[in-house]
Amino acid sequence: MWQSSLQLLPIIRGIRVQNECMTVVGLVLAGLAALLHVYIFYMESIAWTTPRVRAVFRTSEDEARVTKQLAFNQGFYNLFLAVVVLLGILLLPLGYSVVGLALVFVGTGSMLAAALVLLLSSPDKRRAAITQGTMPALAIVALVIGLFIS
Repeated sequence: MWQSSLQLLPIIRGIRVQNECMTVVGLVLAGLAALLHVYIFYMESIAWTTPRVRAVFRTSEDEARVTKQLAFNQGFYNLFLAVVVLLGILLLPLGYSVVGLALVFVGTGSMLAAALVLLLSSPDKRRAAITQGTMPALAIVALVIGLFIS
């Protein structure tokens, strides 16, 4: 499947790709960002009260119990962002490049925006914000270079 999609990259259904390698790098980074957000979903919505996840988020047993519903909701938000990006990536080789790229940009852009909100609202969570936002930011940069800069 990817072999045939790589052959389509120079022209993705109406969009002339300027740098094939950077476009592939951008899509891989977007996919990795989506997988990270699936893992965040797991931690927040499924494993929130476990000792390991409590240690990651630095919450006590009582705090985890009290915030369980909030974390559950937040986890699904992260899952939906991942689904948007993965759906966008999967639509590209099927010939729906405009929709696919739009979904990838919206998903990674939202991931990056959420990371910036976390960084600005909770500077003590800088490490989490950087972890959450680095791959989406790099994906956006690589895709812009790949699609628009020769």
